Amino acid sequence: MRHPHLSLSPAVNRALNSGAPVVALESTVITHGLPKPQNLELAREMEAQVTAHGATPATIALLDGKIRVGLTDEELVRLSEADSPLKVSHRDFATAIVKKADGGTTVAGTLHAASLAGVQVFATGGIGGVHKESAFDISTDLQALAHTPMLVVCAGAKAILDLPATLEYLETLGVPVIGYKTDEFPAFYSRESGLDVSARLDSPKAIAEFAKAHWALGFKSAVLVTNPVPESEAIPKSEMEPMIVQASAEAVKQGIHGQQLTPFLLSRISELTKGQSLKANLALLLNNAKLAAEIAVETNVKKREWAI
Repeated sequence: MRHPHLSLSPAVNRALNSGAPVVALESTVITHGLPKPQNLELAREMEAQVTAHGATPATIALLDGKIRVGLTDEELVRLSEADSPLKVSHRDFATAIVKKADGGTTVAGTLHAASLAGVQVFATGGIGGVHKESAFDISTDLQALAHTPMLVVCAGAKAILDLPATLEYLETLGVPVIGYKTDEFPAFYSRESGLDVSARLDSPKAIAEFAKAHWALGFKSAVLVTNPVPESEAIPKSEMEPMIVQASAEAVKQGIHGQQLTPFLLSRISELTKGQSLKANLALLLNNAKLAAEIAVETNVKKREWAI
């Protein structure tokens, strides 16, 4: 029986009932992460990538206070054009439900909704983490990863964050960090960070087998799969770092913090890079959707063997 606050699209419902592979997609990238019209174009392209590689896309969002798992194209359009949508993480679900609001789900919010629906593979851009501006500003994403058994494909953590502290926090929480065809933790816009992953795996099949072994031992954390931005759109860390430092200093000077901080930093960095960071962001999102679909197909083949 589905959770009463969930509404599954017919396509997602059919896929889950038949045991077909499904990939969850977050929606704050649509509501808060990208400008118009790139937000709608990207949402459609990510769904198309998932479909093209053998899985059913399940974009997750809130519409009229209902948690929607899978959206029609009309609903994607509505979400992309919404006025003042909520940014929905764990603490915000009840607010959105009571107010019958529209909202985009963060990594943490999408993890929770996808888990309630029975989806086990999720593609996003970059996870949240520990902010440089304040060591006490730590994303709910990290705790959600610690408590939700799901395969999460990302391009590392957002480069605006304190990446060493974020990795240390993930280690403390017991979240495995897999490098897909890389020994180095990706830094979102950049393929390099100088930081190690906990294990390297070179195929979707190996990732599925790793997750099976991890969860069969009784662990309940996510398996974080880090997939470097394509080389054609990558920006060297040496070029990105000065601009990240500048954007961070401006945020501190303007007193920007909390849920407004990440959108400000990403927007300001896009301005400083003359749109190059936006191109990298779009490329890595599509790359992650592709890999997540391939992993979902592999996990689907083995799902009866899984012990979670």
